[in-house]
Amino acid sequence: MERKARVLIVDDELIGLRNLQHVMEKEGYEVQGTQSGQNALKLMEEKRFEIVITDLKMEKVDGMQILRKAKALHPECEVILITGYATLQSAIQAMKKGAYDYVAKPFKLDEVRKVVAEAAEKVRLKNENARLREQIDNFRGKVKIITQDAAMERLLDTARQIAPTDCNVLLSGESGTGKEMFSRFIHAYSTRAEGSFFAINCGAFTEELLANELFGHEKGAYTGAIQTKKGLIESASGGTLFLDEVTEMTPSMQVKLLRVIQEREVLRVGSTDPVKVDVRFIAATNRDIQDAIKSGSFRQDLFFRLNVVSLRIPPLSGRKEDVSLLSYYFLSKYSTLMKKEVAEITPDVMAILMTYDFPGNVRELENIIERGVALTNGHSIEIVHLPEDLRELSIRTFRKKEGKIPSLEEQEMSYINWVLREVGGNKTVAAQILGIDRVSLWRKLKKYGLDAE
Repeated sequence: MERKARVLIVDDELIGLRNLQHVMEKEGYEVQGTQSGQNALKLMEEKRFEIVITDLKMEKVDGMQILRKAKALHPECEVILITGYATLQSAIQAMKKGAYDYVAKPFKLDEVRKVVAEAAEKVRLKNENARLREQIDNFRGKVKIITQDAAMERLLDTARQIAPTDCNVLLSGESGTGKEMFSRFIHAYSTRAEGSFFAINCGAFTEELLANELFGHEKGAYTGAIQTKKGLIESASGGTLFLDEVTEMTPSMQVKLLRVIQEREVLRVGSTDPVKVDVRFIAATNRDIQDAIKSGSFRQDLFFRLNVVSLRIPPLSGRKEDVSLLSYYFLSKYSTLMKKEVAEITPDVMAILMTYDFPGNVRELENIIERGVALTNGHSIEIVHLPEDLRELSIRTFRKKEGKIPSLEEQEMSYINWVLREVGGNKTVAAQILGIDRVSLWRKLKKYGLDAE
């Protein structure tokens, strides 16, 4: 279970200190208390506290001094000031210095619980964002696939293993999952990394144009061919050629490609002299290639030549853990490109992204973040910056079950269960989406008997 925030309580009144300490410990926080402001300064130097709750008026070292020290030592720390001398002026001063909130005595315990829980969530999000940015920094340089999903990590291990073998590879997966990025990854980790990498979408050209692009032509081969042109296969010799949507090739083009792979030579259009080539082929499709073979639209012998190693890339909807990491990667990318200081994605936006199915996969997520960066004038992407269909995503229709309108408890149980399924059982993310802390979620799971599930 995730560790709750570490809290320091500073109050020169012993009864108030003990009461607060008892309440915070019951909430599950790791709590340390002191009556001395001087001792509080010493404790903060020795240990990192996520939250500091301090009385404002104390002798020798007051709450404002503790606030300044806490922010100097650990800027991510949130400080909550409590005082019996509540004035607008002191409240404004405290907030300007970076206080999270300001609670006046006599206070209600529920009010303090709420403020501390919100402060703890803010600290958690800041730490999570810092962790994501640190992970993203590690992806700079050599071609890398950004993921923290276990299945994707295993797939990448396989890709690294087969990269130096020089065998042809067939990639499958939905549109937008990153098949070209995977092919670049394999090329980067292969013995051909210093050679050229070329990519072509076989479904974007007519047969004549595709033949010209792949095989090249001789001068005078047809009207307008005023000079000899190397094709991509010849240009990629010593490197890698990525054939996207390979199943869209016409049968006659498939025959020509098969001959290139078998004979390791290419014949330019209009030429009778074959040119020897040394190319690694990585092909990709978003179709069921076995169906294409059965229907006769794709040659089985070409399939065997390309399918030496087969890798299926999972859709983004099956790797929810990557949504936040990829979101911050694209945020960093487009903030830099657009010369904007956009550093955050609000929890509400992230909650929506975590529940979205992404039919367009990683490409769609990238477009959403790019749009958000373009539209925002502040430092964060907010709900208003999302496409309209995403802004309406959280609206759900409640229906009768077996002719009976569900009770509030039944509906809550069903909704919690649905959210947990959508986020793959990640209780931290589920609690964020539900707008409650992990302890409250745990209590509800126990109440409804969902903890075992």
